[in-house]
Amino acid sequence: MFLNSTFGRTVDVLQRSMDVSLLRQDVIANNIANSDTPNFKRSEVNFETSLRDALESEQRAQRSFPAALTNERHIPFDRPVDYRNVSPQRILDYQTTAKNNGNNVDIEQESMELLNNQLLYTLMTDAVRAKFSQLNLVLR
Repeated sequence: MFLNSTFGRTVDVLQRSMDVSLLRQDVIANNIANSDTPNFKRSEVNFETSLRDALESEQRAQRSFPAALTNERHIPFDRPVDYRNVSPQRILDYQTTAKNNGNNVDIEQESMELLNNQLLYTLMTDAVRAKFSQLNLVLR
């Protein structure tokens, strides 16, 4: 209903980012839980860069020079990526080793990432609350 408006798009991007933040919380918790497991390799979640690239590709497509495609086999100048098709990727860091037992989990780094993720989630919930309070103000 609201997806074609800036309100709907903003809330949708925030909701997707919050879902990824919950996934990242689970991944970091798994890394911390296995910090003493021999040969355990840490994982991380990549999402924000892909989301930014998708949003920028949509903006570039709106500003770019339209190509005259007279045949279905012609290649367009720029193909926009729909941000709704971007999904988080869980990446295994198998190239580094931090301990003698083959484990690469640094508990201090994971704790800082956990705190950073928690603060980011809180910030996103505040942004969603602010958006809906603006909508509530308009509806009054």
